[in-house]
Amino acid sequence: MKPLQGLQVLDLSRILSGPYCTMILADMGAEVIKIESPQGDDTRAWGPPFIGTESCYFLSVNRNKKSLVLNLKTSEGKKIFLDLVKSADIVVENFRPGTLDKLGIHYDVLKQINERIILASISGFGQYGPYAKRPGYDVIAQGMGGLMSVNGEPGGPPIKAGFSFADLGSGMWALIGILMALQARNHTGKGQWVDASLLDTMISWQTYLATGFFATGKNPQPMGNAHPSICPYQVFQANDGYFNVGVGNEAQWKKLCEIMNLNIANDPRFSTNSERVENRDQLIPMLENLFKKEPSKYWVEALDEAGIPTGPVYQLSDLYADPHVSEREMLLSLHHPTIGEIKQVGIPIKLSETPGELKTPPPLLGEHSCEILQRLGYREEDIVKLFHNGVSSGNDSILQSTKRYS
Repeated sequence: MKPLQGLQVLDLSRILSGPYCTMILADMGAEVIKIESPQGDDTRAWGPPFIGTESCYFLSVNRNKKSLVLNLKTSEGKKIFLDLVKSADIVVENFRPGTLDKLGIHYDVLKQINERIILASISGFGQYGPYAKRPGYDVIAQGMGGLMSVNGEPGGPPIKAGFSFADLGSGMWALIGILMALQARNHTGKGQWVDASLLDTMISWQTYLATGFFATGKNPQPMGNAHPSICPYQVFQANDGYFNVGVGNEAQWKKLCEIMNLNIANDPRFSTNSERVENRDQLIPMLENLFKKEPSKYWVEALDEAGIPTGPVYQLSDLYADPHVSEREMLLSLHHPTIGEIKQVGIPIKLSETPGELKTPPPLLGEHSCEILQRLGYREEDIVKLFHNGVSSGNDSILQSTKRYS
């Protein structure tokens, strides 16, 4: 039994934010039908890198899903979609606001067909507001949402994060909203519209930086790898690479001084965190000079043994060779029908009684069109007509199996 088993999700989303949201739903047991245009999710063509003919980008967020090709700009394609809505629980989309209205499948239409339906919409700026109709990509939200203004080195240019924080975070907020809406539906019997945006996501993560700004009126500034409110809490260079140290209290500070043979634990410039933050320009060079005398492994082991939070700065090649990552099942694999074994990032949510599972690889375009259309009552000859009229399509094996009707 999976926690979301029995739920059906119609996934109209593409690229990253929506597919990430629906992948987690699928990992946890929901049946996710990925509804793609005849051209497919944009990311099927994004690369390099590719594995064979498959885009690594697409492979990263589309496992455990079924692919149905539907041209929603045709009346028959829209009819098929609305027929699916009748028995579905959730619809996820990340089009620009107004697109569903143009297609004739906006929330008011969906809830008339199925009052229990939950629509989750992810967009750059939300479903209302002066910027609602603007296109929004991850980098735009990182810039407008304040992240780029505090990321990077002091005096340097704005730098975006290496991960797609706005996209992935919005997918997570949409997922949380969906789960909340499901819980509310248990009480009311009715679904609702979940509205998540990339800009709202970035704003919501400002936390202490925003509160500091509200209190002082001063814009936070980039500090490289340092922390504005804790010291030392940053990356340091050893004689062979980099590692992180986070000193969160005075007991840890005293232990650090002891390990490093520094007689400054009670120095009035550094004895409390507030003093260390105020005098970081004096403290950090002392620590840097000592850390450079030994390899990073030496310091990580010594600090860890003393209970001081520490860890290496990994490349991905280091990370996925770490036995802890393997033990936590954060590196898994699936068999793909055209390219063989593919590695996948594991499921970050560990449930003791109803864990998630990687069952099926990211689907080929239209791989499940025939199966889903037959479920709706379409005969094979009807499906072939849909294929020939550009309403739907399937992969080569499906076309071969129905060739006799053409």
